[in-house]
Amino acid sequence: MDWILLLLVAGAAVILWRIVQKVRALRNTREEDYDARFISQLRRSGVDPFKPVDVDFFLALPTREAAERLAARLTQDQFTPDIQIAEEALDLPVSVQARKMMQINELSIRAAVERLRELVAAEGGRYDGWAPGSEAMGALRAASQRARTTPRRGFN
Repeated sequence: MDWILLLLVAGAAVILWRIVQKVRALRNTREEDYDARFISQLRRSGVDPFKPVDVDFFLALPTREAAERLAARLTQDQFTPDIQIAEEALDLPVSVQARKMMQINELSIRAAVERLRELVAAEGGRYDGWAPGSEAMGALRAASQRARTTPRRGFN
């Protein structure tokens, strides 16, 4: 009887561990899918994937000291960091915008995101996403505007 209980507990632990692993994998897949869709949308809007553009990455940190340590590492990796204090944020009140001139493709964006996640986690912070610079965003807005003003055939 004790062996059966022990096997049931071990089986439940394995099942619980697998569920946790699947949830983590699903969360990472959603973020990667978002990046891939956004890059695809930028390409459709006319952004040249081979032409380097400014890309802004957003990070949140608990203290100014942590942000300054991170900024030193970012500078070594050819990022241009900008530290801002956000008084209204209670948990992570320091915001770092890290800008880098790079090509917008999945490989380079994912490599940069992975590196930034590693650096910010070491300082107790959080990675908050990325956005292309003003030139690429302008192309995206223009493409979006054209799509809204272009009449569709068959609808009068």
